[in-house]
Amino acid sequence: MIRNSLTGKQKSFLRSLGMKLEPVVNIGKEGLTPTVVAAAREVIRKRELIKVRVLQNCAELPKDIITILAERADANLVQVIGRNGLLYRKNEEKPKIELP
Repeated sequence: MIRNSLTGKQKSFLRSLGMKLEPVVNIGKEGLTPTVVAAAREVIRKRELIKVRVLQNCAELPKDIITILAERADANLVQVIGRNGLLYRKNEEKPKIELP
């Protein structure tokens, strides 16, 4: 289930932060395994905003697989460009990013 949706202004702010990020979750030929979902959940809990990359050897469409990952990781899908996607979920205990 995807959390509360973001406004256009919030997405724009997150996209600007995401430009500097390197991908921390890579999805390869195995696709969206439980290990990948668990890793994404853990990293997004710590960082709030993560970049995901779908590698060339993945058989599925990047937009589809990133959307499914966002749902399974309980995160907001901020943007998908090519093979990269940005996911955001606010850390309720220790928020790092202050949304406008």
